[in-house]
Amino acid sequence: MTGARTAVLLAVASLSSSGAEVAGGAALRKIERIAGSAGDVLEDNPVGRLKVFVYDLPSKHNKRIVTKDPRCLNHMFAAEIFMHHFLLSSAVRTLNPEEADWFYVPVYTTCDLTPAGLPLPFKSPRMMRSAIQFISNKWPFWNKTDGADHFFVVPHDFGACFHYQEEKAIERGILPMLRRATLEGSIIIPPYAPPQKMQAHLIPLDTPRSIFVYFRGLFYDNGNDPEGGYYARFENFKNNPLFDISTDHPSTYYEDMQRAVLCLCPLGWAPWSPRLVEAVVFGCIPVIIADDIVLPFADAIPWEEIGVFVDEEDVPKLDSILTSIPIEDILRKQRLLANLSMKKAMLFPQPAQPRDAFHQILNGLAHKLPHTQSVYLQPGEKHLNWTTGPAGDLKPW
Repeated sequence: MTGARTAVLLAVASLSSSGAEVAGGAALRKIERIAGSAGDVLEDNPVGRLKVFVYDLPSKHNKRIVTKDPRCLNHMFAAEIFMHHFLLSSAVRTLNPEEADWFYVPVYTTCDLTPAGLPLPFKSPRMMRSAIQFISNKWPFWNKTDGADHFFVVPHDFGACFHYQEEKAIERGILPMLRRATLEGSIIIPPYAPPQKMQAHLIPLDTPRSIFVYFRGLFYDNGNDPEGGYYARFENFKNNPLFDISTDHPSTYYEDMQRAVLCLCPLGWAPWSPRLVEAVVFGCIPVIIADDIVLPFADAIPWEEIGVFVDEEDVPKLDSILTSIPIEDILRKQRLLANLSMKKAMLFPQPAQPRDAFHQILNGLAHKLPHTQSVYLQPGEKHLNWTTGPAGDLKPW
């Protein structure tokens, strides 16, 4: 894992009526076309540009885990499940692995949950090794490339580093077996936020945005920031009349975001959270406070144009920074956020829709084709060492 923070791993028809309304409501407002290649990428159709073979794994790697704990279907890491569902019925799927451009390995690594609903990533390396051993013994395709034409969806806080604390995730690094597969830094996807739930909390389009800065969440992150640091400094603004911030999470949370001009999206337990998705969908300009973060679909979504970036060290000056943004810039960001393609790209609706997050992932994979010859191993060539890694990762699963 590099020093850059990533929002998640790569990890996919028409929008359901609820999803269409969530994504499309703001289209009635003034919108602005996304200029240049970014707008074109968002509107690309990946069908016909790639073929994906979906491995049939033993159910212990996916379906059985969800049956045991269906809470996985609703948490922020659920993209790994819905991507699998999407690909099984997608027009890009091929049943003939000989004609595949990409091979998808459906492993659900975030479905081992605590009673509080938090994922435990510590068994994930063993689960991954088990899946790779299975496909490499049953099919020849992994062994031809050591996984370089394979992809996984690994949506945990620090992806395939499999730890929830940044320092320890960096120390672990990407699981050795996955280092040639399409992983961190390749395609960064948004966290899952339920479109139907957001649909249920829509308010009239002409509701004034009477809140200048909005934030709900903890002021302290004891996991990654035990001494308080910049994150605790949000508390300094709780009595500022321009800031509506609190540790409470009210039932009107979604409605409040639709009444706000700016929504804080700070680094918390991880470099990313559903706040970013919610802000884009609800037209609230995201204020991104996470140094070196790599954001979802950065080749397609013009984050610098729709968001505001504040260095972590500048949080004490947050009020003066945000109040100094010219009104023309605010209005332009709002017009861009009203673009329907922008909202669709952040959502994983059921069923899938053209230009949604599923299709942005496929676009990302299509843009990597054709594979170069370096992907394919020469006779006797090997890159992966099956016996390297922490002892706990090498135990059978």
